Amino acid sequence: MMIKQALSQTGIRLALAILWLLHWLPLPVLAAIARGMGALLYKLARSRRRIGLRNLELCFPDKPLAEREALLRAHFGWLTHSLLDRAVLWWASPARIKRLIQVEGDIELAEREMQTSGRPTMWLCPHFVGLDVAGAAILLCQKRPGASIYQTQSNPLMDKLMKRGRLRFGNAEIFPRSDSVKPLLRAIKDGRGFFNLPDMDFGAKDAAFVPFFGVPAATLLAPSRMARMMNMVVQPVIAEILPGGRGWRVRFMAPLADFPTKDAESDTARMNRFIEGEILKQPAQYLWVHKRFKTRPEGETSLY
Repeated sequence: MMIKQALSQTGIRLALAILWLLHWLPLPVLAAIARGMGALLYKLARSRRRIGLRNLELCFPDKPLAEREALLRAHFGWLTHSLLDRAVLWWASPARIKRLIQVEGDIELAEREMQTSGRPTMWLCPHFVGLDVAGAAILLCQKRPGASIYQTQSNPLMDKLMKRGRLRFGNAEIFPRSDSVKPLLRAIKDGRGFFNLPDMDFGAKDAAFVPFFGVPAATLLAPSRMARMMNMVVQPVIAEILPGGRGWRVRFMAPLADFPTKDAESDTARMNRFIEGEILKQPAQYLWVHKRFKTRPEGETSLY
């Protein structure tokens, strides 16, 4: 077991060394590498390919199989692109990264709301493959300090690197998902904007089964409940990887109107409808390889 763990650590360190070397390359070169690696990954990652195809079948049942396969091939290219982009986000200079980010919309909303009304902001960032760029844009391009929740990595080296990468751009705090929510609430009360990723399946606890492309999906009620409890402005932030290595676009959208309400389940269904609309604009860049429908209502069989 110890030998196996040592080999695993060596492999991770080698992969990280290669990733560090890649960050010196221009983004168009990384994009070209990602296209080739994405095509290979589509063939080799059988389990993730199967999950992705099943998700697309559930969400787009009217699309022919060949069209869903083509969409997933494109997705693997963008997913690989996002992984190589991590090299730039983790090690390139902040000035270089800032030059590569195109910001659209009202990025100063959080600062203005805190100063004029005292209301904190929730940045609602769905799981498009460029979401790490959205986090970087928030820290690099606006004044309000940030806070977020992260999933602790099983490998200590990767956990340390991911935390360092997400905290390197400015005044931010991140809290493990497994910990109490109280430190996060204190950070928001102290004026930090909350970078919230609302659209993964974390089980049935504190969730409702609301439609996602017509399929009941376990979706956390927390965005609505927290926003109501803390009188938060909820501003969607959508990240997009631009083709050809031209950089990234991050759109700071208008706050969700009349959100939240007293009906958290209705709010959550509305949030999913909003995310669906954004997915239709760039379907290949949404994270299809996550088991979005893993948790089922009681009595239903697995969709995977």
